[in-house]
Amino acid sequence: MEHNSQAGAALPAAYLAPGTSSFVDFLRAQAPELLPFNRVAPGARPLELAHGTTIVAVAYKGGVLIAGDRRATQGNVIAHRDMDKVYVTDEYSAVGIAGTAGLAVEMVRLYQLELEHYEKLEGVTITLDGKANRLGAMIKGNLEAAMAGLVVLPLFVGYDVDAPDPARAGRIVTYDVTGGRFDEHAGYHSIGSGSVFAKGSLKKLYDPDADQDAAVRTAIEALYDAADDDSATSGPDMVRRIFPVVITVNGADGAVRLSDEVTAQVSEAVVADRTRG
Repeated sequence: MEHNSQAGAALPAAYLAPGTSSFVDFLRAQAPELLPFNRVAPGARPLELAHGTTIVAVAYKGGVLIAGDRRATQGNVIAHRDMDKVYVTDEYSAVGIAGTAGLAVEMVRLYQLELEHYEKLEGVTITLDGKANRLGAMIKGNLEAAMAGLVVLPLFVGYDVDAPDPARAGRIVTYDVTGGRFDEHAGYHSIGSGSVFAKGSLKKLYDPDADQDAAVRTAIEALYDAADDDSATSGPDMVRRIFPVVITVNGADGAVRLSDEVTAQVSEAVVADRTRG
């Protein structure tokens, strides 16, 4: 590929010329080998890789949050005890991941670049629907890897700054392995191995008029219930001081990861109440 001699840099000319607002499409054209879903050979046999487990999302009055436990499993072995499974993706959105851990983390990082690339080239922030659709397109691109057993399923949450009712502007979006997008209107959702137990907990505890503090408590209660029945999901680790990761998204503060001190305090309260109960 011809290099740009005027810039005196090692980057090819295509990297310095105006192009598509999609970073994924740019990589597909210029360096397809860098895309995470182009690294699986057709017909590859599933490997024993680390898998992320349970993610929950809860909408509350004025925003939405996403939370994940910290355990990653490899077969019947605990591969990691302190894995981060939820990530801020831009000012008003966040993503949680379940499935093949390494591939999932790489996909989230690529998605973060995708949103940043669009904003820099277009000069405007992509709409919430646009963010959700672009994530769906990335999941669809991973279909061949998913058919080889390397499934990645994210859970997307965002705050819609254009919503007519700011109190109900928190959105939750789920996907299937083909990239199909589904807006969740119940106000809560969960994915991963412990999701059936987490959803049962959320169904009992969810309050659409709850404030952020109450919603955080509900999410951590749901993760605790999932860990109680699913061996791949971890509850609060009081000995190692490992607690769930929670990201809140609202109009005032944007997407913010809560401090370990806050999640530890809520987790300890949940454990104390369950011990007394």
